[in-house]
Amino acid sequence: MRTMFMHRSAKAIYILGIMLCLVPGVSPAVALSLGIIYALMWKNPWPRVSASGSRLLLQSAVVGLGFGLPLAQVWEVGRDSFSITLSGILLTLTLGYLLGRMLHIPPRTTILVSCGTAICGGSAIAAIAPIVEAKNDEAAIALATVFTLNAVALLLFPVLGHLFGMGQEQFGTWAGIAIHDTSSVVGAAAAYGDTALHQATVVKLTRALWIVPLALAASSFSKAGGRARVPVFIVLFIAAAALHTLFPQAEPLWSWINRGAKILLVLSLFFVGSGLTRDLLQKVGARTFIQGTALWLCISGLTLAGILGGVI
Repeated sequence: MRTMFMHRSAKAIYILGIMLCLVPGVSPAVALSLGIIYALMWKNPWPRVSASGSRLLLQSAVVGLGFGLPLAQVWEVGRDSFSITLSGILLTLTLGYLLGRMLHIPPRTTILVSCGTAICGGSAIAAIAPIVEAKNDEAAIALATVFTLNAVALLLFPVLGHLFGMGQEQFGTWAGIAIHDTSSVVGAAAAYGDTALHQATVVKLTRALWIVPLALAASSFSKAGGRARVPVFIVLFIAAAALHTLFPQAEPLWSWINRGAKILLVLSLFFVGSGLTRDLLQKVGARTFIQGTALWLCISGLTLAGILGGVI
């Protein structure tokens, strides 16, 4: 009887958390924190629904954000960040490989953590894992490492941005390059400001496009030979920006969709946070976590120094 009552209470509290995230003014960081607190205190009653829901809501939010940007701005930011993104990916993969060798981490786990850090976190890991024939536990360890660092980044980056007096575009570029998953990138940038959000979204999606060449490169060295595809939501994001450009007279509608996208973003981060369970944290091995953390700190620090120094 007590177990049934606790299960029902957990469901009620989870639904309450969702409702709180729909209240205007709730920030992405607050939504993520609520999700994490829930996950550590109660068991997620609908883990599969929240996992698939977080991906769908996030991708829908990213597409919605596209309606708030003219296509020319998307092109300009993507073009300007191309060389920085490429050099950052190559540096991250190289450092990840060296750290993996130093810490004696299995090669496939090293590849997954490095790719997740270099491009777009869980999406990159999910794309690369079958190509390199990674085992389920190797993928789980890499995902848990990246997921944990994502949560830290979403809460820490806005604080550091204000501490270093970064401008909106500076912070957006830093978040887009240095944070793993798209959810945490847009969450941290949204907490910093609208300009930072738009900048970070474009930089991040430019970075995410590198899943395709990276997957093709990995398949050439693997017997699995997996196929690489451009994520559909990136194509839809560009299409949304094109509609914004072609039909400027519909600005009230684009603005309404853009505001709705920000609400979806907040809700998706609650789902993301509720997936950070004790079991997931226990899967993170000490050496793998050290590799992921050291790699992330190195890339974040170098990118920050480059932005503040005017190099980036």
